[in-house]
Parts: sequence; structure tokens; C-alpha cells
Amino acid sequence: MSNTELHKQGLLLLAEILTRQPEEIRLFTSSAMCRDASRALQEAVSSPVLDVAAEAVRTISAFMRKDHQSSPPVQYRALRALLEAMLSRCMEFAQIPVNRRFLGNAFCRNSEKATLQKGKFLLSTLEGFRNACRLAVEFQGEPSAQENPFTAPSAEKEDTLEAFSEFLLSACDSQCIPMVMRHMEQATHPSLMELFFSILHSLFVIVPHMKVKFSKKLADSSFIRLTLELKARFCSGPSNSALNQVCSSFLYYLCLSLLSAPEKTEPPSSEELSVVSEFLQHGLPQISSHTLESLSFLSDRQYMEVAARQRQYCILLLFHLAHIHEDRFVPEAELFVAVQSFLLSLQDQGECPPPVVCRACIYLLAVCQDKDSVLDEAVVSAIRNFLEGISDLHLVYTHHPLLLRFFLVYPGLMSRFGHRVLELWFSWEESCCEELDDNSSPGQPTLPASVSALFQMLRSSPSILLILLDLVYSSPVDIGRKVLIILRIFLRKNEDIQVGGLIRGHFLLILQQLLVEYPASPLGGNLPLLLNLLSVVQLRNGTEQELDSMTIKLLHQVSKLCGKGSPDDTDILQPSFNFLYWSLHQTTTSSRKRAAAVLLSNTALIELLEKMLALTWTEAGSPRASLLCSAWLLTASLSAQQHNGCLQVHQMLSVELDQVLKALSFPKNKAVLLSAAILRFLRTVLQQRFSSALVVLVPSGVQPLPTPEDTALAPLRTSQVLSLLIGLQNLLVQKDPVLSQACIGCLEALLDYLHARSPDIALHVASQPWNRFLLFTLLDAGENSFLRPEILKLMTLFVQYQSSSILSHEEVEHVLQHAALTDLSTLSKATLQALYGFFLQVQSMGLLADHSMAQTLQASLEGLCSSTSSAESPPQDMLCLGGVAISLSHIKD
Repeated sequence: MSNTELHKQGLLLLAEILTRQPEEIRLFTSSAMCRDASRALQEAVSSPVLDVAAEAVRTISAFMRKDHQSSPPVQYRALRALLEAMLSRCMEFAQIPVNRRFLGNAFCRNSEKATLQKGKFLLSTLEGFRNACRLAVEFQGEPSAQENPFTAPSAEKEDTLEAFSEFLLSACDSQCIPMVMRHMEQATHPSLMELFFSILHSLFVIVPHMKVKFSKKLADSSFIRLTLELKARFCSGPSNSALNQVCSSFLYYLCLSLLSAPEKTEPPSSEELSVVSEFLQHGLPQISSHTLESLSFLSDRQYMEVAARQRQYCILLLFHLAHIHEDRFVPEAELFVAVQSFLLSLQDQGECPPPVVCRACIYLLAVCQDKDSVLDEAVVSAIRNFLEGISDLHLVYTHHPLLLRFFLVYPGLMSRFGHRVLELWFSWEESCCEELDDNSSPGQPTLPASVSALFQMLRSSPSILLILLDLVYSSPVDIGRKVLIILRIFLRKNEDIQVGGLIRGHFLLILQQLLVEYPASPLGGNLPLLLNLLSVVQLRNGTEQELDSMTIKLLHQVSKLCGKGSPDDTDILQPSFNFLYWSLHQTTTSSRKRAAAVLLSNTALIELLEKMLALTWTEAGSPRASLLCSAWLLTASLSAQQHNGCLQVHQMLSVELDQVLKALSFPKNKAVLLSAAILRFLRTVLQQRFSSALVVLVPSGVQPLPTPEDTALAPLRTSQVLSLLIGLQNLLVQKDPVLSQACIGCLEALLDYLHARSPDIALHVASQPWNRFLLFTLLDAGENSFLRPEILKLMTLFVQYQSSSILSHEEVEHVLQHAALTDLSTLSKATLQALYGFFLQVQSMGLLADHSMAQTLQASLEGLCSSTSSAESPPQDMLCLGGVAISLSHIKD
């Protein structure tokens, strides 16, 4: 007998012994004996002689018995090495190419023989692997096998049932599945596939903590399609019942695993899973038809018995799960029609499908619907009836843009379920809304596909905006904030869509209802988000508009809401003040007067503004700085409108003048915008000569006796004027554009006030030596650095008040010479206007005696006038800086 034959006979004998050994009598009395046997089999299966390796594989299959491996400690590492050797030998054999020496029929016979031989080897390998899986399942009920005591400390992590189980899953994924798939390309044997699917089925039990990940990978790899095709091919009749059963069991566990951990929908409750489990158990074994036959069965409108209906449920669920995992083996047009027929059949029989089935139907209809196809009204009505019988829409919702479109494109569904579907969409949306809304980020961020799809729906149906507006207020705060950001981005990107009136009207209804339902304290919930949206809509309008009756009503309601608040209600007051401020500036002159009259009639609002202004001296650096800024701007605007229009005042507002001057003369790290707002307020007061009917300026504490100069300047004192001048100089040095405009405007009003009261003091203030130092501090090293609006306006003031010590005649000529040589078309409109004012002031003062210079000036003036008239349109006047609405023209003009 040759060595090969000897090996074969020895392995055959060992296999017989392993198979026939009674379970109650251990063959291997120690783990060492078991380990030695494992090593011997490992050497045998690695033999280059195919017959020896094949016999070794069959012996390994018999070796994988619980009673052969139960001597503690269980040799999991040895078993793993043995299985690895077996799988490697099988893969090695499977990759041996067919001998191509033969031609024609001989090659075909040789190929068939090789395929058959490889199939037998693979079958034996799978049987051994299946027995190893069975061994792992049996050991799960043995605490000693799980804990595996007496294991060497160095091998504790590897010699465990958990590590062995995870190895089985990994080996199946990386070796068994690829080998079977490659073999199926040549031949498919029911017995082999039965073994294969029994392995897959057992892995759900062996590694329960990995079953969800394993299930998703199988579904992504088209195993639903593969299993259904096998059942249709081999199980259509009474034959291959074992294959049918194992395939059905595999699909059962696969479906339940996928349903228990869905990715973009809520998992079913235990009660729902119980219902699903029942119809899967009864229906899956009955499915053995091809795809088109299943679609035909799904479309059947005849009366359905319980068993047939359960089978339909199973088909729908399988198609649904396959579709979710991008395995679209079902023709979508036919599936779209079949699902409609199925729903109508349910309605005809007065049945309501389980939520899981309803979810599958809606998802399939949404993703399979062609752009040109439309659901029949009867189907829409049936869907609506089914959904009304479900406790909450989240049970059937799947997060997908097409499903959102499905609910919003049909009026019958949108009117009833649009609000809840959009709320669910935002709750599931994972796009980082904060980043999308970040204006400071360079470039325009690319919108996610889901957000782009929503924007497309909003453009086609602006009425959806009303639902979103309701969501901003009625949803949980986190969802409301997402909606607000998405709406803000949509309005910013779609300026051509006029929805302001639509949103304002709906907002007015919400606000009126809110004030009626909660008259005492309506400041909770998502109202801040809603007000924020309102201010965004208003700021979106770049041109002056006449206030219609709706906006006036809205203005009244918002001001009424402000009157109910306190300075602590920052989230409510900030967007509200922005809206009120917009109403006083981004409108026509007549509308401003109407708006101011509405606000002045609200005594609670005026009292609130007084409290807010008083907080400036104690909380200027607090988080409320933005709100304080809005309060000062709003007060200045109301005072100006009241003074210009002689409007009735119902409540006066007092401000401590000393504190205002102190805040500007000695600023202590105050916010730039807040300083600019206080400057605008003081400028308004100076322009009105301290004669406002709304604002009363009161002294702080005991005042010193006035000097003769103070009497002329009352209520100001000379020392206060000089301190204020130094404060303005310090603020100008910061070179902030908005703050600089506010400083120069306030300085202009101050000098004008002083000139009216005491021309000598005005000249003295304008001629302060520090003013020259300030002017040269503001100039940088550039040749034409004076061509900036704030510097030109400052020089205009010095020329107006004949401050030759600050700006000499030679320096004025130098400025004009350089201006005449400058290409005026390159200057901004603000710079052109400031330069024009400077030229007019120089001309009116008669400072140029040189005839040639006068001609140069005349030419410059003519060129400037033509350039100013043909300059580009001004940038948007109303801006939102740091959450504060600011009119640039209000600050600088």
C-alpha cells in the first residue's frame, strides 16, 4: 500500500471512529490529545495530494463535535488554525485552472469534471465549517465553554468562545462567501446551497452583537435577490423542501435584523416586530416564484385569504429592504403599478396593513414614481385613510428626499400630513445647518442633496413656507432652529422669490393667536426663532417700501409683544427691535411717520427702552451689548421721527446726560457697535438742540456751579465738551468704518451746536492741536490715503471752521491737486460724495486765490458731478452686524 493510500485509509478510519463514537464516552480524555489530533488533521488537509486533503476535510467535519471538544480548556485556537487550513486548501484548489490541452468536447468534459470535483471539495469544506458553527452554538449553552477556565494567561483573549465566534463570521465573510459565489458562476447545486445558507443562518445566532452589521453587508451584496432566485429555481414544487426551509429561515432572520436597526427610520416596537415575525414565518416558505410572477401576484385585486395576504406582505417587505440597500432587481415601473393595486385591494377588503408594510408601500411608491407618472386619486385617498389609522406618522416615515416630495406633491397628503412629515424630515436631517448658515466661511458652501431637494420643492410651491413657519414656532427648539436656518439660507439664495407678504401675513396670525392665548406671558417656546425669521425677511428687502396695512398691524403686535417683556428677554427683544428699527428706516417718509406714531403710542415699549438705556452704564460689556445697541438706535430713530413730524408723545423717556458723555469720553472696552449707537443718539440730541419732546436729559447727582461759558452751552459744560472731543478722537483712532462715520457725524453736530451757542468756543474746539495729530494718525503711507470718506469729511469740518492750524491752505491745495489727477471713476460713491462736499466747502470759503487752481477745481467739480451721477447704485443700506440691524445712512447722514 502506497503512502498516499495509507494516509487515505488512516483518515477514513479516524473519520469512522469520530462518527461512530458514542457521545457519552469521550474519545479525547484531555485537551492535549484533542490539540494533537487537530494538528495532525491540519497537516493532512494541507497535503498537496488532493485525495488525502479531501479525506482530511471529511474527517475534520466529523471532528467538529461537541463531545470531541469538550475537555477543558476548549482548544479554540487549535480549532481556528484547523479551519483556516481547511479553507485555505479549498480556496487553493478552487483557483487551479482547467487543463487546456484538450480541445472541443474533450475540453468541455474536462471542465465539467473539474467543476464537479471542486464542487465536492467545496461541499465537504462547507459541511466542516457548518459543523464548526453548530459547535459554537452548542457551546453558548455551556458556561464552562464560554469562560474556558484553566486557559493560559497569554492566550485568554484568543482562547474564548467569543473570539472563536467572531473568527467564524470573519472567515465566512472573507472566504466562504467568495468561494460559493465563484462556484455559482459555473454550477449551482441545491445541496451545496442548502449547506451554505444554513451557515449564514447560524451566524445570526453565533454572533448576535454583529448580526446587524452582518445583515446590512449581506443585503448590500444582493443576498435578498440571490435567495429569491434560488427559491424560484429549485423550490417551486415539492422538491428541495430542505433548501426552501433554510432559505426562508435565512430571509426571516435577515429581515428581522434589518428592521430592528434601520438607518433612516424609527425601529418598530416589540409589538410590531411580533406581527412582522408572524407573517414572515407563514409567508416566506410560500414564496418560490420569479420576480415578475411575484409582481403579478401583488397586483391581484381578487379577494385575498389570510395566507395569501401574508405572502403579499412578505413580498413587499423583501422588495422594500432590497431597494433600501440599492438592490433594484425589480422593474420600478411595474412595481409602482403593483403597489397601487395592492393598496386598492386592501381598501376594497376593508383592511389596514401593519405600519411596517405601510412604510414599505409609501417608500416604494416614492422612489419608483417617474417624473411623468401620477398616483390615481383613489390611491391617494387610500393612503390617506391608512395613515389616519396609524397613531403617529413616524411609524411609517423614512428619511429620503423623494419621500418628502411624495407627501408634498399631492395636496390631499400635504394638507393632512405635510406639517408632521416636514417636522420628521428636520428631526432626521443630519446636515450641519450651522456651517451652511455661516456667512463668514469663504465661498458659498455646497448644499447637501437633501437640502437642495427641499429648496426645489419650496421654489415650486411657496405655500410650503407657511408649514415651515408653523414649524419654527411649534416644533422642539432644536428642530425649530434647523428650520430657521434652512429658511434663512433659502431666502438668501432665492431673492427673486417674493414671499415676504406671505410670511408676514402668516406670522401676524400666529402672533395674534399667541397674544390671545397667553396674554400675560407669551414669551416662551420658539417665539425667538420666529421673530428672528421675521427680521430676516424684512432685512431681505433692499429698497424702501411703503408699509401696507398688514405690516402696520404686525408692527403694532411686535411692539405690544416687546412691551410685555423685560430686559432679560434678549432672545425675544433683539429680533423684535431689529424689526421695529427696520420699519423706521427701510420705508418711505410717510410710512416712517406712521410707524413712529404706532411705536410712540406704546407706553410699555417706551418704558422698556428707558430701562434698557439705563443698563448701559452697568452692563455694556455683557452679552446684552447687542440689545443695548439696538435700544439706543431705536431711541434715536424714534426721537428724530417724533421731532421731525411733531408726533404726539404718550410717555417721555429720561436719560442721564452725564452718563452718556462719560461713556463716550472715557470708553471702557465697550463694543464698537454700542459706541456707534450711543454716538448716533447724542448726535440726534445735539441736532435737536436738547429740545426733544420724547427724550428728557436729566443730570446725574449734584452739578457744579456753571461758569459764564457753561451758561451759553447749557445743558453742556465746557469741560464736558473738551472731554467729549478727546473721546471722539480716541474712537476715531480705532479706524472702524461704522464707528468712524458715527464719530464724525457726532463731531459735526457738536460743532454746529457750539457754533450756534458760542462761535468762539466752536472755533476753539475745532482748532485743538490734537486734531492735527488725529488727522495725520488716520492717514497711512499711501499717496492718496486722504481719499477715504471719513477723512474727507473730517477735513471738510476743519475747512468750514477755518482751522488753518489744523489744515493749512497749502495742504488744501495739495489735496485738490492730487484729487484732480485721480481717476474719479475708480472711487466709491461714498468717497465721491465726501470729496464733492469737501470741494464745495473749499470753494465757498474762497480759499483759492490762484486762477489756475480755481480752473483745476472747476474741472474737478464738473468731473466729480458727472462721475457721481453715473456711479454704480449704492450697496445695501440695511445690514445685520453682530445680530444688530443697522442702517448705514442713519449712522453717517
